[in-house]
Amino acid sequence: MDTVFVRDLRIDTIIGIYDHERALKQTIVLDFDMSFDITKAAASEDIADALNYKTLTDTLRDFVEGSEFLLIETLAERITSIIIDDFGVAKVKLTLHKPNALSGTTDVGVIIERTAK
Repeated sequence: MDTVFVRDLRIDTIIGIYDHERALKQTIVLDFDMSFDITKAAASEDIADALNYKTLTDTLRDFVEGSEFLLIETLAERITSIIIDDFGVAKVKLTLHKPNALSGTTDVGVIIERTAK
């Protein structure tokens, strides 16, 4: 299986359990690797046969910007569901970064991997 990836997708959203996190949008950063067979797209050179990462990232941006989750774990699960269910991806590995969430660190987050059922 081939891999299509996106790195450093920055999106502003409401995320967190504390009052100050609920008051202002914070930037989260997404990195993800998606298992997708590119053979048909390579042969046809037709975007309809490819995993359109422009459409995918626009969809994720709209979803995340409009969300207000308490936990990054919940947001990560929803993002992987969109990637698999809406874009036909066989497997996705997502790293969701929440920079500057903790004093004394530059980054925290979760890494999850999900496979289509």
